[in-house]
Amino acid sequence: MRCRAPAWLRRLCGQLLSERLMRPSGVQAVVRGILEGAGAGAAGGSDAEAAAADWKKCDLIAKILASCPQQSLSPEDYYRDICPQILDLFHFQDKLTARQFQRVATSTFITMSRECPQLAFKYLLQPMLAPLYRCLNTAEIPESDMVPGIILVSEEELTRCIEDVFKVYVVGNEPVTVLMESLFPVLGVLFSLYCFTKQSVSHIRSLCQEILLWILGKLERKKAIASLKGFAGLDKTASSLHSLCQFRAATQGGIMVTIKEANCDEDEDEALYQKVSSEQCQVEHLGDLLSHCQECGLAGDFFIFCLKELTHLAVEDEAELKTKPFSSKSLLESEEHQALVEGQQQKLLVLQLLAVLCERMSEQIFTNITQVVDFVAATLQRACASLAHQTESTVESQTLSMSMGLVAVMLGGAVQLKSSDFAVLKQLLPLLEKVSKVYPDPVIQELAIDLRITISTHGAFSTEAVSVAAQSTLNKKDPEGKREEQPQTSHESYSSESHRKQQQGHEKSKQTGLKSSAPLIPQEVSEPRATTNQKSGSVTTDQLQEVLLSAYDPQIPTRAAALRTLSCWIERRETKALEMQEKLLKIFLENLEHEDTFVYLSAIQ
Repeated sequence: MRCRAPAWLRRLCGQLLSERLMRPSGVQAVVRGILEGAGAGAAGGSDAEAAAADWKKCDLIAKILASCPQQSLSPEDYYRDICPQILDLFHFQDKLTARQFQRVATSTFITMSRECPQLAFKYLLQPMLAPLYRCLNTAEIPESDMVPGIILVSEEELTRCIEDVFKVYVVGNEPVTVLMESLFPVLGVLFSLYCFTKQSVSHIRSLCQEILLWILGKLERKKAIASLKGFAGLDKTASSLHSLCQFRAATQGGIMVTIKEANCDEDEDEALYQKVSSEQCQVEHLGDLLSHCQECGLAGDFFIFCLKELTHLAVEDEAELKTKPFSSKSLLESEEHQALVEGQQQKLLVLQLLAVLCERMSEQIFTNITQVVDFVAATLQRACASLAHQTESTVESQTLSMSMGLVAVMLGGAVQLKSSDFAVLKQLLPLLEKVSKVYPDPVIQELAIDLRITISTHGAFSTEAVSVAAQSTLNKKDPEGKREEQPQTSHESYSSESHRKQQQGHEKSKQTGLKSSAPLIPQEVSEPRATTNQKSGSVTTDQLQEVLLSAYDPQIPTRAAALRTLSCWIERRETKALEMQEKLLKIFLENLEHEDTFVYLSAIQ
């Protein structure tokens, strides 16, 4: 059993350690001393690999380095002296020594960022990120550096910066607030660098990609989407590479940042071509980057954002482009013309983004029910907007059918839906109602009505149209044909099947969280064609009374479903229903005056 050292000895050791730490190269000396004294052997020795793998020792050293000793005048003075030495720990050439020191430096970065975020930002993060901050579009470049062709960031500086950022952020893997906030402004520069590395072989390409993927995965989703907007060029206010700066291949195989050469007037066409090509490449590289973000859901969210952005741009009123010469325009007209041109560019960019995403993403781009619902909602909104502007097309009609088919597939049992999922699906109810009222295609109108009923009843009632839409979306044969191959031929078999379906309906109601006291619509009504060969007289008095009560239910979907059930029974000339023709006629006439489309159309049918 190891005895604890006496207090006086601990104080003396701490004092000596602090004194050594405050001397020149004190950080390196303390790190070496602790690692060797902890049984790791000489730094870089045979046991150095084991010591480097021991994060507990690294965390212990980081806490020592992050604690301001009593000998220091103030924490700021201590950080000012100590932080440059911590940055130097990243740059040892010996592999084993570098591995030890880099882990200590990474732990120290994280510890200091937690305990003293302001000082860590000023003396650690800013110096490390300085080469990237120097290239920002908001940076003020000194006049002495404005000479075309001058090197603003050298190859060695940029390479060291990217490697250090990778070690702190990706290897450290701690999303401390100050770390995230310090890197966020330079993401545009980092993405531009990533795009440049894709043009040829570069040893920092993978580092740039890993850094971008890490930060996008750790950011709040709104901030991540905002960053992607900036990458794509949709947000002109986002931080990006300075307009006077450009990346160039360096002599040692790396990359450097230089000031652009001035373009001559006769090279305007070439400059425009280069600009368009660069923007197109950026969009394609963004698609490549997002292809790695599908599992976390970021790719799906950005795809939905692009759809919503396209809808937003489509509903904006477009002014006609004027062809008057520039000299005859007033300043206000010129500004309006410029805004119109930028709007057209924005639309083209969104369309290009969607095309690239559709090409690069897999069918697993949506990872949860919420994303599927958001996608369907965006499609429904666009369909309604197109109708309002009388721009509805065949492609949009097919897209609308496909998106509604996705909902039908989910409701048809392809996905095990919970009560929380139905809460998300209910966001579609207002849009489905609008589509059922304004869309010209009667098939889509009916499907919108049926989907609304199924969602409102949590799947307790589902029409045949929903089943057909689901099967069509899945590219499967309509199960109705299979039913017709084996029609029921006896009253007993039908009664048994009816009882089984009712039991399934009760069980399904329990699973979806419906109240047991809610009126249950017989399941055979959802398959009217499948039961046309049934003999009349199969409906019992209890079933009829139950549906009659449902016809006066205050819940719109339940009432509409009951009316359709009664209509189906009359068409089949059910004995019990025919005996109450006058009462049923009165019910239908009363509901013809109902203000809700569900009830009104159900009464007509």
